[in-house]
Amino acid sequence: MANSAGEMMVFVRAVERGSFAAAAGDLGLSPSAVSKLISRLEARLGARLLIRTTRRLALTADGELFLDRSRKILDAIEVAEAEVASGRRGAQGHLRVHVFPTFAVDHLSAALPAFLARYPRITFEFVVTNREVNLIDDNIDIALQVGPIGKSSFVARKIADLTQIVCASPVYLARRGRPVHPSDLERHDCLALSHLPGSRSWTFAARDETVRVEVEGPAAADSAHMLLKLAISGAGIIRFGDIIVGNAIQDGLLVSLLEDWQEPGSFPLWALHRAGGQRVPRIKAFTDFLAERFGGSPWRVRPSK
Repeated sequence: MANSAGEMMVFVRAVERGSFAAAAGDLGLSPSAVSKLISRLEARLGARLLIRTTRRLALTADGELFLDRSRKILDAIEVAEAEVASGRRGAQGHLRVHVFPTFAVDHLSAALPAFLARYPRITFEFVVTNREVNLIDDNIDIALQVGPIGKSSFVARKIADLTQIVCASPVYLARRGRPVHPSDLERHDCLALSHLPGSRSWTFAARDETVRVEVEGPAAADSAHMLLKLAISGAGIIRFGDIIVGNAIQDGLLVSLLEDWQEPGSFPLWALHRAGGQRVPRIKAFTDFLAERFGGSPWRVRPSK
């Protein structure tokens, strides 16, 4: 760790993790060793990079500049090493991937063997959860995310465009009737995700009319898979991307509703990774595979008549 790149790595990790102790745990060092390395770096540069308080680390102006340059240099080193290694042995290494459960179970698990056969030197650890993750804090290489991503320092590659579909089971519709206008949903049992803000406010658009409906229902959950199963059993109406409900509609377990009303705005599936990741062979190989396998939206369903 005495070289410049090693000092940069320690500095960047300390900033990203917010403390010397957290960085030390990641790097297999003691907190005192991290502190000494950064102090030595500051002495060599003749500049204060960090302001240390009892609660957090704050960057100075010089620290902000050095952080930006250090990240670019470390990314370039990783890319150079990976390209040389891949040129001799093919894409290889370990990927830690965050994926939401319905996509993992219903789609990715069936496609993954083909990728593993193509790239036998790449191994995975999948973090399968509905909760949001932080690529830095959770040490994630690639995170799959649906919907708007807003401003982010991470690189986002669009894998597929999704369509939001309102649907219910034939059993539910036989019991409660079929809504023909979004406002009808106010009189129906609607199942919504509990961990997303605004998940009970459904917006629709058709021609020149936009309608927002506040829905209610007997159950909410932080698991789309659970709500899917509840809807199939007749507990209520759901609104999810076709990536989640497509198979159930194709199998006749759910019926799509309000086909003439679309949610305004885009609803894509993204693969997020840190800057420079697109040049790391194992990351590029997997994101290319995701786009190849799912870019055509194999779960796409035709609206029912």
